[in-house]
Amino acid sequence: MKPNAIEEHLKTLSLHRIAEIYIEEAENAAKAKRSFQDYLLRLLEAQVINKTERSVNRKMQVAAFPHLKRLEEFDFSYQPKINEKLIRELASLEFLQAAKNILFIGPPGVGKTHLAISIGIKACQAGKRVIFYSAEKLTDELAAAEVSGMLNKKLDTLLRLDLLIIDELGYLSLSNQTAKLFFQLISKRYEKGSVIVTTNKPFEQWGEIFNDDVVAAAVLDRLLHHSYPFYINGKSYRLKNIENLKS
Repeated sequence: MKPNAIEEHLKTLSLHRIAEIYIEEAENAAKAKRSFQDYLLRLLEAQVINKTERSVNRKMQVAAFPHLKRLEEFDFSYQPKINEKLIRELASLEFLQAAKNILFIGPPGVGKTHLAISIGIKACQAGKRVIFYSAEKLTDELAAAEVSGMLNKKLDTLLRLDLLIIDELGYLSLSNQTAKLFFQLISKRYEKGSVIVTTNKPFEQWGEIFNDDVVAAAVLDRLLHHSYPFYINGKSYRLKNIENLKS
């Protein structure tokens, strides 16, 4: 069979990575006197790796992380009070199977968003469906969906996620309406899907976020029931970077 015919068949089957390497691999197999089975295995392995990488890249794009922060880059020595062992255990993603939540609480700059994103990246790499939202963007989209009559569809879409990351809850107060919409979302995901929340407000101040102590208590009740809360009160990484520039 002519090479162009082989390439046409590979194109039809969407085996694009094999199309790129099959000639070179055939030459290498002939030189090394590898079997036909070994040659075929190498082609299939390359195709599977390529497909997996493309799938992960798509999931990372859908997740819409504002920047890529990996767990391997996090300086635990700068925040020694964080339970590093537990964070690394959570990065194994078993908490997703139990629909448990993670809450990072602390002032700006201590690494809350970094940790949230790094766990989100691990989830994408494991083939999970993840979306990252700022609290403001999430509540704006929920409000817009309600106005357009698409709220139930929006909530169902968010319910199908394996992991929903909500960043910067508490930097802006919610209106009575968006607070109720936020509660609806958390209620929908309760014991069905994991949520990671980062916030600068301790739990006793969540009434200020939601402008309603009752709604705040109801949201906290569902988030905390099956959760891993982390209180981070260390130094700011941003200040560390400024100090490094000065030195």
